[in-house]
Amino acid sequence: MNAASADQPAPRRSKPDVVDAAMSVLAENGIAGLSMRRIADELDVQVSALYWHFPNKQALLAAVSARIVSGEPDAEPDAADLAGIATALRDRLLAHQDGAEVVSSSLALGLLDLPARRRLVESALAAGLVDAAAGVAADTLVHYVIGFTFHEQQRVHAAVVGAADPTVDLSPARLAAPVGGEADDFAAGLALIVSGIRSAAGAGA
Repeated sequence: MNAASADQPAPRRSKPDVVDAAMSVLAENGIAGLSMRRIADELDVQVSALYWHFPNKQALLAAVSARIVSGEPDAEPDAADLAGIATALRDRLLAHQDGAEVVSSSLALGLLDLPARRRLVESALAAGLVDAAAGVAADTLVHYVIGFTFHEQQRVHAAVVGAADPTVDLSPARLAAPVGGEADDFAAGLALIVSGIRSAAGAGA
């Protein structure tokens, strides 16, 4: 590198660059270590540079949440497949350390438009529910998926650091049992909710 290029200022970071750095910090440190300082260090910029793109940390977390839930699954579930849409959302959350906690926070603050919820509403409407009931059905499924996955990720983390009850099998393999497996608690609960939604639709709710 010549002297002239060495004196040139570093290129300005873009909004996607900041989100990329936040995703990297999240993967390495989890939500507890997802600080603005660490993100700035990842980009080799001052913390103040982050606020050029995001007014506060919650706005940045909302962008991270949107990135987490917007990833495309290997095969997009059928629009009428309530369980498939819910399972695809869980897969996206599980693909990122503390993904459920990050997304839950943004949803609770009204900072995230969840694509899976829109698809669930459309699916519930197609099944025969009216608008209000379809919204309730979608919200119930979203809350179930995020809540279950949040606890799942917390239990796995506790097992890794030795903070869990050693008599309980909290291994990732046990918690991620295949659909239809003996320990597939997620699929069993999801099937109950979907069955209730379809029963309500059949009853003209």
